[in-house]
Amino acid sequence: MNRDNRQRRWIDAHVHLDLYEEPERLPLLRQTFEEDGISSVVAVSMHLASCKTNYELSRRFPGLVHPAYGFHPEQEPPSESELEALIGWIGARASAGEAFAIGEVGLPYYTRTEAAAAGKPFDEAPYLALLERFVRLAAELDLPIVLHAVYEDADKACELLERHGARRAHFHWFKGSERTVRRLIANGYFVSVTPDVLYEAEIRELVRRYPLELTMTETDGPWPFEGPFAGLPTVPGMVRGVAEAIAELKGVPVPETESRLLDNARTFYGLR
Repeated sequence: MNRDNRQRRWIDAHVHLDLYEEPERLPLLRQTFEEDGISSVVAVSMHLASCKTNYELSRRFPGLVHPAYGFHPEQEPPSESELEALIGWIGARASAGEAFAIGEVGLPYYTRTEAAAAGKPFDEAPYLALLERFVRLAAELDLPIVLHAVYEDADKACELLERHGARRAHFHWFKGSERTVRRLIANGYFVSVTPDVLYEAEIRELVRRYPLELTMTETDGPWPFEGPFAGLPTVPGMVRGVAEAIAELKGVPVPETESRLLDNARTFYGLR
C-alpha cells in the first residue's frame, strides 16, 4: 500500500468501521487509503466487541486507522460487570503504550427526547454516571475524548469535562445554541462536520460561526446522507466535499482550508 501522506489531504475524524458489513471493510479501507486521498480515519466504538474490531483494524492498517474505545450512549447502559470489562480492556491498551482515543461516549439525546415525545419515563442518571466515568478516564490518561452530545446535552458534557480537567474534547456532528457554541470555543473544544453541511442550514451556520482552527471533517459512516448523497453508501472519501463546503462558507481558499483541517485532526489525535 502506498503510504505517501503527501498525496493524502483529508481525514475522516469519526467513522464506525465496525458497523460496515465485515466483507465490506477491507475493500472500503483499501479504497479509502489507496484511491480517495484519505490520510487516516478515526474509528469510534460502540461497546467492547466493537472496540476489539477497531483494535484489529488498527493493527492491520497501522498509522491509518486510529481507534477510539468507548460505549455509545444511544443504547442501554452496560451492566457493571460489562463496564468493568471494558474499562479494564482499555486500561490494558494504555499500559501497552498503544495510541488511541476515548469514544464514542456521551449522552442519549435522541433516545431521551423520543421517550419524552412518547410520554415514557426516562432515567438519565445512569448515562450521566457512565459519561463521567469515561471523562475521568480520558483525563487520567490524558487522551482525546470523542463526544456524542448535542443541544442541551453538550452543556452537561462540558460541565463534566471542566470538572475533571479533560482538555482534549471532540464534539462530533455538534448542534447547539449560540451560548453553548461560545462555551465550546472558549474551552478550545473541537467540532467535526459531516456531509450534511452541503444541505443542512443549521450545520452551515455552525461552520460560519465556529473557528476553522477548531474544526475537523467526518462522515459518521455508514450513516446515510441526503441531498447530493441520497442513495449513496457513505464512505470516508466524502470528507473531501465536506472540506470544500467549509472553504466556501468560510471564504478561505480550498487548499488552505484542506491543509488547516488536516493539521487540526493530526494534531488533536497525534496522527502522523
